Amino acid sequence: MRIDLHTHSTASDGTDSPAEVVRGAAEAGLAVVALTDHDTTAGWAEAAAALPSGVALVRGMEMSCTGRGEDGRPVAVHLLAYLFDPTNDAFARERERLRAERTSRLRAMAEKMAADGLPIDPAAVMAAAGPAVGRPHLARALVDAGVVGSVDEAFADLLRTGGRYYVHKNDTPLPDAVRMVAQAGGVSVLAHPRASSRGRLMDMDQIGELVADGLGGVEIAHHDHGAADQRILRGIAADLDLIVTGSSDYHGRNKSVVLGEFVTDPGQYDRIVASASGAGVVTG
Repeated sequence: MRIDLHTHSTASDGTDSPAEVVRGAAEAGLAVVALTDHDTTAGWAEAAAALPSGVALVRGMEMSCTGRGEDGRPVAVHLLAYLFDPTNDAFARERERLRAERTSRLRAMAEKMAADGLPIDPAAVMAAAGPAVGRPHLARALVDAGVVGSVDEAFADLLRTGGRYYVHKNDTPLPDAVRMVAQAGGVSVLAHPRASSRGRLMDMDQIGELVADGLGGVEIAHHDHGAADQRILRGIAADLDLIVTGSSDYHGRNKSVVLGEFVTDPGQYDRIVASASGAGVVTG
């Protein structure tokens, strides 16, 4: 039973539609796939309607948060939220606020590039983006314009955090996000918390503090985690009795990973399902 609990579609910054993601999951031999677009549930209905026989869909989301860095300063952290009630009022309002932050930040970055003479049309970038816009949309525009050779190159230079064109956005404080997911009946899992290639890391001591807020688990098997990172996280998860997941973080053509490249143990998946009260798994 192969289970991939972290994928993205055109509802945020992936290149496959939600329907293509679930069909691709079946082709990859997955029994369970989670759709976890950034700060939106917009792809859920399409994914559920297109779900192939024999594949189960976990409806989820990846939430933009601010945690405590190893140096004590704020740091960007992502939180996976599974099987929550999308009608929960407080959580729905926060998702709407986050999407507004994404929109204003991306427009500002595109306008800064255009003002510097880069061949970027801010209006076209915004029009081509999905319900939850993000830097990968601008990265694709830079690739298409011939400014950079790849999405990775764009993030390493023009789109890097703290770089010339970077614009800050106000993400949800991590403890608040964990509590919101729990109050909506969902299960929260920290996404790739030791992905050092993305920049500064969160303080690992904060993971223990988040348990009291309702944190459910930690994503460990991930292409941005080396063997040493995985050992550290497995030790923390064991000490705190947290759910352990593995996932591809699939983005279609925007990343080189494939569906099912990393997977979650069925017993750990069962813990997620048993802990959730907000929404059920959709079966094909």
